[in-house]
Amino acid sequence: MPYATQHADVATAELDSVLRGGPFHVALRAAIAARGLPLQRVQHHLSRHGVKVGVTSLSYWQQGARRPQRPESLRAVRALEEILDLPEESLIRLLAESDEHPAEQRPTGRSYRSLVEASGVLERLLAELDCPLDGGLHSLGHHERIRIGPRRELAGRESHHIVRAHRDGVDRFVAVHHGDPGAAPERMTVHALDNCRTGRTRWHHDTGVLVAELLFDTRLRAGDTFLFRYGVEDGTAGVSREYVRGFGPAGGQYVLQVRFDAGAVPVRCHRFTQHSAAAPRGGREELTLSGRHRSVHLVEPRVRSGYVGIGWDWE
Repeated sequence: MPYATQHADVATAELDSVLRGGPFHVALRAAIAARGLPLQRVQHHLSRHGVKVGVTSLSYWQQGARRPQRPESLRAVRALEEILDLPEESLIRLLAESDEHPAEQRPTGRSYRSLVEASGVLERLLAELDCPLDGGLHSLGHHERIRIGPRRELAGRESHHIVRAHRDGVDRFVAVHHGDPGAAPERMTVHALDNCRTGRTRWHHDTGVLVAELLFDTRLRAGDTFLFRYGVEDGTAGVSREYVRGFGPAGGQYVLQVRFDAGAVPVRCHRFTQHSAAAPRGGREELTLSGRHRSVHLVEPRVRSGYVGIGWDWE
């Protein structure tokens, strides 16, 4: 049997298998691969069906990082069944089955692709606000409190910053919030709590990134220190399994605290580090969940470039 024919038969067999058992993202990825279509061509075919879906969204769907949920997205799934020559309702059925198992809606950690795409989006959003990556402030301390709600969702967070200006004239800070896969940043709200007020906001739906200006009522001189506090109300995504914070240049102390709702307590928690988006995770250490306050925390005396976070497992 010629190699190409044998390869096609194997791909078809794999597709038939995942169409029966799922999950949705694996079936979609297998269907696209079996038809040999690049995502740009899939997007083109969808547009001919009167459905607009971005290549980034299609990529997330086949990775399992996001799921089609909005009416326009469900229209796209039905159109994909026709474009990819699949049995009617095959992909829609797999979506419905995954709705019955919400804890399986996304992979355990953020993928390299999602972190890189979010980084590129962040640069564009900061450019829209005419704000450089270096906002003129060094971090001396950052205490971050995360709330996990009764649906096991990332309900919100609060950040308390201690900063020092390293140039004259600094009068703002740009807060960045990266929601869990499936988050809707346009539905999030930012609250200025101490020594600041909210300014302009920008967001990008596909990556779940939100940026917001926090304006100071003073212009700092080089060497001045400043304290401020703000919060972000989220609650727009599904089940949360971790919180990750990325750092550029080395900075001061970082404290991360995660508190869980009484009706959503995980079975175990751990901390981890990651040198870069492409690097494997390391520094895993089990964390003890406090019984009364249902919280865990980590302390980094002096942060370094890379990522640090807390993950947790549900029953």
